[in-house]
Amino acid sequence: MSQTSAQRRRRRLYPLLGGAAAVGVVVLMIRACGADGEPDSPHPTELGFPPAPEQEAPMLSPDPGEPDAVPITELVDPEWTERTAEQNRIPHRAMEAYAGAAAYTQLTDPDCQLGWNTLAGIGQVESVHGAFGGSTVGEDGVVDPPIIGVALDGSEGVMEIPDTDGGELDGDDEWDRAVGPMQFIPTTWQRYGQDGNLSGEADIHQYDDAALAAAIYLCDSGDDLTDDRGWNEAVAAYNQSVEYAHDVADYAQRYLNDE
Repeated sequence: MSQTSAQRRRRRLYPLLGGAAAVGVVVLMIRACGADGEPDSPHPTELGFPPAPEQEAPMLSPDPGEPDAVPITELVDPEWTERTAEQNRIPHRAMEAYAGAAAYTQLTDPDCQLGWNTLAGIGQVESVHGAFGGSTVGEDGVVDPPIIGVALDGSEGVMEIPDTDGGELDGDDEWDRAVGPMQFIPTTWQRYGQDGNLSGEADIHQYDDAALAAAIYLCDSGDDLTDDRGWNEAVAAYNQSVEYAHDVADYAQRYLNDE
């Protein structure tokens, strides 16, 4: 087991169940390989997907310590976080989670090169940084009221995903729903749920936990996120819509331009 895998396993409280679990369940296969194993599919932009936005690493704290020994928010310089949140009009507590999750992958999986701004782009599109429907992010990082998506019942524009968790996470024992500020479906949370604030449990409604789960999921899905193909593979694992990829990319790039 690599050091990265070991570190991730210590954070993860839910067992891996086997098989590929995805937020959107179906992942668009942007990469196709020929007989020699080399990619031979069109470039993502030829399929309508956006170029990868720039990825910005957060400024680490002067002495971040071991990534698994401290809450992820302590990995980042607090003055940088406060300044960046204010410049981009992102709630401070959500910004702490995005930055901490990106810092964690920076330290444990540097080849991924995930920027905080991609996590923030997803958080904006999925839940308006935890503010969807009048919800707010508490100082403890918990989003209240909880954000629960629509029933994934196969109606127009919605995937059909029968209940997988007996309604434990989403309160629906007939259909699955996306849950929390980063909008995970139950099967993906069961595979990737994290304890980002070291509270002793992985809470899908707690921003550090949800952002760290998203970061590890993206890195597992896309390898190098500075590459157009890698970034789009990662985001397509979250949601295979071309429009969704453009929305996330636009916000991710805008956050850098606002600095």
